[in-house]
Amino acid sequence: MVDESLPHNAHDNSYKLLFSHPEMVADLLTGYVNEPWVEQLDLSTLETTKDSYISDDLRDREDDIIWRVLWQDKGQKQWLYIYLLLEFQSSVDRFMPLRVNIYSSMLLDDLRKKNQLTPNGKLPPVFPLVLYNGERKWTAPLELCELIDSIPGQIHLYQPNIRYALLEERAFEGEPLPEVKNLVSALFGLENSKKPEDIQRILTALIEWLKQPEQTGLRRNFTVWIKRVLLPARVPGVQFEQVHDLHEVHSMLAERVISWTEEWKQQGLAQGIEQGIEQGIEIGTETGIALGEAKTLRRQLNRRFGPFSEELDNKISQATEQQLELWLDNILDAKTLDDVFKS
Repeated sequence: MVDESLPHNAHDNSYKLLFSHPEMVADLLTGYVNEPWVEQLDLSTLETTKDSYISDDLRDREDDIIWRVLWQDKGQKQWLYIYLLLEFQSSVDRFMPLRVNIYSSMLLDDLRKKNQLTPNGKLPPVFPLVLYNGERKWTAPLELCELIDSIPGQIHLYQPNIRYALLEERAFEGEPLPEVKNLVSALFGLENSKKPEDIQRILTALIEWLKQPEQTGLRRNFTVWIKRVLLPARVPGVQFEQVHDLHEVHSMLAERVISWTEEWKQQGLAQGIEQGIEQGIEIGTETGIALGEAKTLRRQLNRRFGPFSEELDNKISQATEQQLELWLDNILDAKTLDDVFKS
């Protein structure tokens, strides 16, 4: 999820780069907007309208990405356009319905001035979508009417109203990657990742999904977002400027996992020897290593899987140095507690 210590525009700008690609918008619609009209879109016609169709007032709003796409009804194509107004938020804005109402009205008025109407002479529909990647739960109203106070009588009939669709990335935490390629699922998975191996697993899929030459620009934008936004929040103090593509990110993370394991072992060794000395036990190097590795293993097990049984604790205490090393290596890929103690 979003690291709120970073400026919000750093996250928003990186997302705007990613969603400047039609593949991302198509996967967003098909994977996360569960409404019948999505099935009637000709996604091959997706095109951004920022420069061609939008007035100076709206074009100056850097928060928006506006697309249009051809809609077709049961095989009969109609030049009916659906405009997607995407808002990227990393903090909760209580007045989001009002903002969406203003932007949508500006967009529709601009289309009217440019005579960009449907075959029936009407304004095209607007689909406002708020993509929220913040840590806190989204609490803002979804409809403008919830922001307008009411008085007795029928005055509510004369009030403006609009509703926007909301996607909270935190709602998809823990969801596996779909069998069918979806780049937005990879993005959400990376945002919700907790461990380096989670990032590596998703990167493996992303590298496969973005291997075509025509995807170079999108692959580059993913790399920029990963090294400038995602990884600095996950691995503080590590420089990633030398990383230039997804393969290099994957390799660097693999190296970091190995070095972290060694750091855990060395930290455990030092703590184990110190503990033995404090207890007045005269120990050799081999015994100190075993104590340190046992301590490290207990700490990592508790961190990954929570409290464990006394029986398992005794098993760790009686283990040899070789067994402890094996279990420490296993914990990096283990999905369950049993996986750690496989031979």
